[in-house]
Amino acid sequence: MSARVVTISATYGTGGSSVGPAVADRLGLRFVDRAVPELVAGEIGCTLEEALAHDGRAESGIGRILAGAARLPTVALGMDVYIPDHGFVPPEEFVERTESVITRMAERGGAVLLGRAAAVVLAGREDALHVRLDGPRERRLARAIAAEPPEASGPPDRDVERMLEDNDRARTAYVKHFYGVDPADPRLYHLVIDATRLPASATADLIVGAARAF
Repeated sequence: MSARVVTISATYGTGGSSVGPAVADRLGLRFVDRAVPELVAGEIGCTLEEALAHDGRAESGIGRILAGAARLPTVALGMDVYIPDHGFVPPEEFVERTESVITRMAERGGAVLLGRAAAVVLAGREDALHVRLDGPRERRLARAIAAEPPEASGPPDRDVERMLEDNDRARTAYVKHFYGVDPADPRLYHLVIDATRLPASATADLIVGAARAF
């Protein structure tokens, strides 16, 4: 029996947003990315950014990092919907609701889930394959720059490098703060791939093969 749930933790520049949908399509599963924050925000009427804005920790290390991450378009922390006038919602409630949504989606016929510490949330599921996409920083940066649309003045290399640094910092902070683990720890995953050495299609092939043999 193949895995009915696949979680993908993808660092910036490893093509997670391309690999995830390809894996889901070939396995006949739902791909889940933007849907999670929208559902959570709809349930509690507050995004993680809004929750952190009313949390005292926003004035110190973790709060600043996570609140800043809320403004990064490529960080999958759940900041897509803003519903004002809800009042104070602790960030922990947002994370708990996110876990609940991830669990429900895994139970309803399976899914391919990108980001949001899904490998940690679903660590106890026997039918879940957990995958990590990573690679050397220099190669991830080169891939991210190559993916940028060309401009008259050339690619904005420094902007992309800053985005990579911000994404790496924010994603690591999120997982470490709320779950007490390092998302780069290979023990969290069944399969770790250097996705900077392969085209997205080959990376998807490896994950699909592993899921079918799981």
